[in-house]
Amino acid sequence: MIRENGGTAVRIEPLELADVERLVALAREIWYAHYPAIIGAAQIEYMLDQRYGRDVVRAELQRDGLWWDRLMVAGQLAGFASYFLTGAPGEMKLDKLYVHPRHQRHGYGGMMIARACEVARRHGCRRLTLAVNRNNRSAIAAYLKHGFRVADAVVKDIGGGFVMDDYIMEGNVPLNG
Repeated sequence: MIRENGGTAVRIEPLELADVERLVALAREIWYAHYPAIIGAAQIEYMLDQRYGRDVVRAELQRDGLWWDRLMVAGQLAGFASYFLTGAPGEMKLDKLYVHPRHQRHGYGGMMIARACEVARRHGCRRLTLAVNRNNRSAIAAYLKHGFRVADAVVKDIGGGFVMDDYIMEGNVPLNG
């Protein structure tokens, strides 16, 4: 997916093994810009290790039914998303979607949701689900704006003495993009 946005070249394309180091660094930067007031530094470190360890990302890049995308703005890595088939008929989970703060509010998150919907549609999925921290008001507002609804609330022990206190949100995959 390639788009001009105010004269800036914007591309969403598959993440490659060569991108892993930059992705790990970007995830750390984004999480420390956004999450300290929501979950605190100790949980940020725990979750970054759990979800963005180099070996974790490399293994996920090799997994069938799981996709990672990179958001490139003016040739620079500005965000990323990952999503996977859940195994439930017709369902895909948007597992990660992050845009660097200096690139937010330009429609890039919506572009990455549209990209996930394209892949979901190609795999016969009609529902896109996600989990978002209940205190992450800006992300919740963005997902609501893009047609998601709160379907459930869950508290999940993730180990290390930490929990995820999330809303489960669902959205319909449009029949055509």
